[in-house]
Formats: sequence, structure tokens, C-alpha cells
Amino acid sequence: MFFLNGTSLTPISFILNGIPGLEEVHLWVSFPLCTMYSIAITGNFGLMYLIYSEEDLHRPMYIFLALLSFTDVLMCTSTLPNTLCILWFNLKEIDFKACLAQMFFVHTFTGMESGVLMLMALDHYVAICYPLRYATILTNSVIAKAGLLTFLRGVMLVIPFTFLTKRLPYCRGNVILHTYCDHMSVAKISCGNVKVNAIYGLMVALLIGGFDILCITVSYTMILRAVVSLSSAEARQKAFSTCTAHIFAIVITYVPAFFTFFTHRFGGRSIPPHIHIIMANLYLLMPPTMNPIVYGIKTKQIRTCITRFLLKGEDNPSHNI
Repeated sequence: MFFLNGTSLTPISFILNGIPGLEEVHLWVSFPLCTMYSIAITGNFGLMYLIYSEEDLHRPMYIFLALLSFTDVLMCTSTLPNTLCILWFNLKEIDFKACLAQMFFVHTFTGMESGVLMLMALDHYVAICYPLRYATILTNSVIAKAGLLTFLRGVMLVIPFTFLTKRLPYCRGNVILHTYCDHMSVAKISCGNVKVNAIYGLMVALLIGGFDILCITVSYTMILRAVVSLSSAEARQKAFSTCTAHIFAIVITYVPAFFTFFTHRFGGRSIPPHIHIIMANLYLLMPPTMNPIVYGIKTKQIRTCITRFLLKGEDNPSHNI
């Protein structure tokens, strides 16, 4: 199972143990996870296609939404197929390098998810506070550069995770009490000093999550000031309704994220392992599942385009007869 590499033991593979304490009901647990994954894939691909095909949605707000949908698909796909293989077929073994790759993608895409939510908050800020300059500030070039920088930020900050994890000795075994390879879950089974891993993980969380939350908070503070100063109640209502779906997306993303982050580092034995693992999976599944539903319900332009698209689909067969 192990090979000797210099002075440290590096495993050939890890065993992902699934959900500790719920091994007997793995099959039943898989059904809601599979259902959510199916909704996430269908909903986000549908939303991306709608934004691509409808001219009315070729605006910065919806381009950022398409980027969020794309990130959601990548984020949940980085873990769920492998998780379902564990729950359905008991295929628990994962190659060491594949585990490092999965860890890299999970943290990169979750960091990008946070970054896109921050960009969307800035988009709302510009749209509400500077409506006349909105189109000139958020050009296609600016949007592309912002998306690329968000991606590169995640990549550059997450790459050290793989090297920090690879250097550790794993002489305690190779069983990870998780459904996917998470940085601290892998580091915890090492018999080496993981203090550097923990400190760097906290630093990355502050640089990505902390910075993004600060920008979101400042943006919404400025939005609130601008909305309150509006004289028309109808204008205030319209401005608030524009932000409703985004605020919901922020809540369903950051609440499970904070729970997962803090229980890994400070939860100790106070929280049952199966609760932690389930929340860690929901952290990667809830946003991709709920975002297309919430934006489809709460955004008038998307509802209108969906209705028009469906009516167009119903008309086509009659023209072909």
C-alpha cells in the first residue's frame, strides 16, 4: 500500500471511507445527492444556454450569472461522480495523485464561486449607483478580465495546497473519513506536522473568502444608502428585488462554507462526523442546485425568456406539420 520516498511514507492510494456511521444507508443517502446533482447539471446548463441564445440577456449581470453557472457545474462535478461511486458501488480507492488533483479542483472552484459572487455584488453596485455609466464601466473586456483574474487568484492560492499535502508522511494509514479529498481531511491522517497546512489554509480562506465578503458587504452598504435615498417607493422596490436572488445565492454558499471550514479546525469531537461530511457535500451541491431555480423564479427577464423559449418550442412542431 505504501512506498518509501526519501524519508517519508507516501501512499500509492487513499481509501475514501464515505460517510462514517452511515455505511448501512449509503444507498439511501445517494438518492437525494444524485437528484440534486441532476437538477444542478440540468438547471445550470439550461441557464447558460438561455443566456447564450437570448439577445435580451447579453448584459453584464447575466454574463456574470452564466459564469456562476459554469463554475457551479465544475464545482459539483469535481466531487459528486466520485462520491456516487463510493455510495453505490463501494469504489473507495483513489490514486494519490488523483486525490491531489481533486483537492486542487475542489478548492479552486469553490474559491472561484466566491469570487464570482463578489463580482456580481460589484455589478449590482454599479447598476444601482451609476446606472447611466453602467454600460461604459462594465464592458465585455472588463468582464472577461475580471473573470480571468478571479480564476487565476484561485489557482495561484490553491496550488501550494498540493505541495504542502504531498510533502507530508502518511504512516498512520491511508483511510480518509470523507467522500472526497479535502485539504484538511487529507492532512489530518498524516503523522507529520500539519501546522503549516492549517495556517496556510486559514490564510487562503481570509484572502479569498474574507476579501470577497468584505467587498460584498461594502457593495451592499453603498447600494442600501443609494436605495434609501430614492424618492419613489416603486424605484426602491425594483432596486431591492434586483438583489434578492443574489443575496439568497450568497447565503446558501457561505453558510455551509463557514460551517465546513470552522468544524474542520475548531469543531473537534463536538460535531458527529456524519453531520460534518453531509454538510461538506451540501456545501458543494446546494449552490449549484438552488442558484438556477432562484434566479429563474426571482428574475423577471429570465422568466420572460424561459416563457418565450417554451412557447417557441411549442410553435415549432405546428410549423413542421
